[in-house]
Amino acid sequence: MDQTLRAAASPSEPLLERLFHLEEAGTTWKREVVGGLTTFMTMAYIIFVNPSLVSTTGMPFEAVVMATIFSAAFATLLMAFLTNYPFALAPGMGLNAYFAFTVVGSMGIPWQTALGAVFLSGAVFVILTLSRVREMIIDAVPMTLKKAIGAGIGLFIALIGLSNAGIVVANPDTMVALGTLADPHTLLAIIGLAVTGLLLARRVPGAILVGILVTTVIGIFMGVTPRPEGLFRWPSLATWAPVLGQLDIMGAVRLGFLEIIFAFLFVDLFDTVGTLIGVSSQGGFLDEKGNLPRANRALMADAVGTMAGAVFGTPAVTSYVESASGVAAGARTGLAGVVVAAGFLLSLFFMPIIAIVPAAATAPALVVVGAMMIRQVEGIRWEEISEALPAFITIVAMPFTYSIATGIALGFILYPFLKLVMGKGREVHWLTYLLGVLFILRFVFLS
Repeated sequence: MDQTLRAAASPSEPLLERLFHLEEAGTTWKREVVGGLTTFMTMAYIIFVNPSLVSTTGMPFEAVVMATIFSAAFATLLMAFLTNYPFALAPGMGLNAYFAFTVVGSMGIPWQTALGAVFLSGAVFVILTLSRVREMIIDAVPMTLKKAIGAGIGLFIALIGLSNAGIVVANPDTMVALGTLADPHTLLAIIGLAVTGLLLARRVPGAILVGILVTTVIGIFMGVTPRPEGLFRWPSLATWAPVLGQLDIMGAVRLGFLEIIFAFLFVDLFDTVGTLIGVSSQGGFLDEKGNLPRANRALMADAVGTMAGAVFGTPAVTSYVESASGVAAGARTGLAGVVVAAGFLLSLFFMPIIAIVPAAATAPALVVVGAMMIRQVEGIRWEEISEALPAFITIVAMPFTYSIATGIALGFILYPFLKLVMGKGREVHWLTYLLGVLFILRFVFLS
């Protein structure tokens, strides 16, 4: 029976149980709160990072801060109540850089018109979701690639964490290198990693979140965490006005931004698919066939979130891979998403406190989550080359190209090709072949 019908049929149950079916999911409200807080803490950086990128277009920084917070809260609440999954959403990293530096910066397109293009890409998403094309794509992904996507995202998250910590840095000769471990920022991250690892080993409830908080406090004494300039600041919604509802949809239609809309559509589609599959695989949300129940609702929340984000004044909203940190902390239902959304909204009032959490404090959480997700490689048939090679390429391409979408693309190209040449083509879903061809065309188009 559908969850909504079961909820309506049990009016005597506590409200949280009726809404989120905590007992059925094998969780408690305390665990969901901890998981939601953990997810929020690991993705709260977007409150500051998104405006810092998008404001280069001339959009007011504080206005984009408001847009970021409200779009994240709206889309995450939509996901929570439509799907009962602990997936959080916010303006997408990579998509906001493309918006700011390519569409507006290089092409010289007004940011209002660029937001119109983002809105149109969201509208196309809605059509693809209503026609169940996006759900078909998720269901057509072979189990091997689903496992590989989860493990690859784990490495990708770990790389982000190591980079944020300053442990891994860019190097013109070797591409990457070990950072300066004596740097206070890096040293704090290493201490945080040790603290979080110890808490996990001791099975402390909410170990990841506790690790973030403890590391932040330690950072005060090391001079890394700035002291807060107060505890509370009343927000002014008037600062949101310069970007709220300023998108120019007709301008985007008149100029025929097919290439731009396609770019937003393509990257967001497969980043979302990859995130949903990866986090769902980690959290045990996939059914016995490897499919995600209520996938279409999750995709609809993502699509509507993108459209709402454009109205609010920010580039494409997408599902966040940092949701994996909350799942690792025990989150299993939409209640965790409600906590994430509440965290974003409360941050409007407690910006002085939120602002002091350094990247060195959240970086260890990302590394730990990566370690947890990599164990999904156990489900890959490594003895079968037609399964092993596409899985391996999918996994390593994500961190090495710094793109979830690219890893998925290479896996989708290689998997059906090897199956076909090895005489096992009938094992492959027809849509997987189609996606393989489309991904090849993507690389041709982009080049």
